[in-house]
Amino acid sequence: MSVLVVGSVNADLTVRAGRIPAPGETVLGGDATVSPGGKGANQAVAAALAGAKVALCGAVGQDAFREAALRGLTRAGVGLDHLHTLAAPTGLALITVSPEGENAITVASGANAHVTSDHLPQKWEGFTHLLLQGELPPGVTREAARRAHAAGLTVVLNAAPAREPDPGLLAHTHHLIVNEHELAVLAGGAGEETARSLLERGPGAVTVTLGSQGSLTVTPDATHRLPAHRVTPVDTTGAGDTFCGVLVAWLAEGQALPEALQAATVAAALACTRPGAQDAVPGRAEIGAALAHAR
Repeated sequence: MSVLVVGSVNADLTVRAGRIPAPGETVLGGDATVSPGGKGANQAVAAALAGAKVALCGAVGQDAFREAALRGLTRAGVGLDHLHTLAAPTGLALITVSPEGENAITVASGANAHVTSDHLPQKWEGFTHLLLQGELPPGVTREAARRAHAAGLTVVLNAAPAREPDPGLLAHTHHLIVNEHELAVLAGGAGEETARSLLERGPGAVTVTLGSQGSLTVTPDATHRLPAHRVTPVDTTGAGDTFCGVLVAWLAEGQALPEALQAATVAAALACTRPGAQDAVPGRAEIGAALAHAR
């Protein structure tokens, strides 16, 4: 079973500092590091390292950040036949990380903002799942979901960063993944009933990630509440993307939803124990060992 990710590709410029700067404040930090990132690329790497066959559709530029942006994808074996090189800078994320592992991120979209529906695959055969996020132009994401849905793929949408609800996109989404802030933007509230209200707009499942409180998933017939896997966090930058990629990888190989959610929960926690986004993503063996220990 094969996963197609349509999403952003960035280079991450990360600085660890004593605290996240307040508006107007300058904070001195440590040495900057440049590493691969972007929600689309992060999730593709997570799915590939979890054992799925993965291809990515997105765009980069021809500048100095291109190599850094693609390093993790290449290392993880993600297929890049649908990657485009455009006349725009490679996307860049500026990340400040606090000693507690919390982060503040500003994204310069670069080539990601210039992706159009013309860059989407012409054929969808061979893919079983489509994984989407919100860092490409909304019209492209909506059209990808529409085409994949029509072709019989299972469409998984991580609605991040938060945007106003797009009825056309939700109507073609099978599984929606949001955090608490994104849930509030999409549905105007919090909690199980708010999440359940989104089922009426198209998705067959809605997952709300709750950070240290774990996750909540609702379907028309069930509610799944999973506690967080306990770790000492170092950097939470790629945790949400790891959750999404591993969840889709498990679902694509035919695992039941509760087992896929458990694997995603454990993998996201493991990603918090190391700095970086793609550099922190655990592999299948590490996830399996942690799952066995947690039982």
